[in-house]
Amino acid sequence: MFFTAPPFRSLTDLQSVLTGTSLNPESWFPRTSVEPVPISHPVTGDLLPPTLPDFAFSRAQALKRLEEFVPLAGRYSKYRNHVLPGHPWVSKLSPAVRHRLLLEEECCQAPLTRYAASTMEKFTQEVYWRRYWKAWMSLRPQVWRSYRTDLQHIQHHETFNEVRQRAERCMNGESSTDIMNYFAHELTTTGYLHNHARMWFAGWWVHVERLPWQLGADFFFRNLLDADPASNTLSWRWIAGIQTPGKTYLPRRANIEKYIDPEILETRQAGLRHLESPVAHRPECPPKEPVTRPRLEAGGRVEPGKIGLWIHEEDLLPEKGPLADLVPHTSMITGDFESWSALAYSEQKRAWLLSALRDTEARTKHFYKVDTHLAAEQPLSVSLSSWARQNDLRGVVTLRPEVGPLAGQLPSLREALAKGGVELVLFDRPEDTRVRSLATGGFFNFWKKCQRDQEPASQ
Repeated sequence: MFFTAPPFRSLTDLQSVLTGTSLNPESWFPRTSVEPVPISHPVTGDLLPPTLPDFAFSRAQALKRLEEFVPLAGRYSKYRNHVLPGHPWVSKLSPAVRHRLLLEEECCQAPLTRYAASTMEKFTQEVYWRRYWKAWMSLRPQVWRSYRTDLQHIQHHETFNEVRQRAERCMNGESSTDIMNYFAHELTTTGYLHNHARMWFAGWWVHVERLPWQLGADFFFRNLLDADPASNTLSWRWIAGIQTPGKTYLPRRANIEKYIDPEILETRQAGLRHLESPVAHRPECPPKEPVTRPRLEAGGRVEPGKIGLWIHEEDLLPEKGPLADLVPHTSMITGDFESWSALAYSEQKRAWLLSALRDTEARTKHFYKVDTHLAAEQPLSVSLSSWARQNDLRGVVTLRPEVGPLAGQLPSLREALAKGGVELVLFDRPEDTRVRSLATGGFFNFWKKCQRDQEPASQ
């Protein structure tokens, strides 16, 4: 197993260790006025499941949700592929894990207070798939850049006019396949799709509708609350047969009928004939991406002087990890608002992120006991530079973001701060550093390496 389970008698014992605080959830953080940003849902009629998923937007909510999931976790392996209204057999913690309101270790350890590691192996593997994708792309950052370049070309070149029109109809739920229309509406309305439904939809998009995978990946990234640059991009590449050359994923009617709730499918039979025996569409496969092992500047050294703590949406838990003992002069929480607009994030995604940022603001203020505020919606370089100048900072400390929109801005942010004599210092979580070099091959090779990495040294 990956993380050796300590002899916790209960989840509350585990939570006590993880939080280092009282066992009373309300004592972990002070009561604040933080409320979720209202998300308005249209009249759903026959389009959506009767119960819309409710996603934790705060650390306290996520811990509570994890506690509620533990009694169900033992049956995760058996029922995880079933697509049911309300999605009762999955944790629904993915947005919290994506933005690190919860750590991967917490998700892996919590079920071990009740079940054997062998029982939870499939769940643990699913958590580690996310780690694998992030580590894989960190070794090949050119994949993200190529995807974004290709997407821009498809979105703006006139030769793709007809393709974009067809893609738009599919995204609006106006295709000839009703069940995929259902998933499109669920995604755009709730910000979520069950993983099995994501695979069906992506396979249908690429292999039945013959649409560019890049447009589908962008559709998911704009709408999914849990969309991660690595996991989303590489999963779509895998569906298309690019990530693992020669291997594709085809959505088949028999598989959908086996795992989806019959009531969902009953009135959505139109177009299922397209899924009787789909034929793989094999896009041009680029050369195998080499491991580039980009050199990351050394992190973790703070020079004397006033230090500011910068917390960004890629990691919203500074109080757990290498920054827990930092004594900052001030702190600031930012959203990557420019990217939200440039990438056309959905209303639901923006609302969830804002709520999570506000929760982080309250937690940070309580934990570090310093002036803390959420930055206004302006360019990051402006927010950081103004904040550093106003507080006479010598350095700005943050957790290193992985490959994606924010990481791509680091050079310009460092330059903007340097003009004011301020150093940007990046810290790495030890667990991220540990796995970053292990994803040189496929997932199961990565899995074995992680298992060996966690084994205690022989005496």
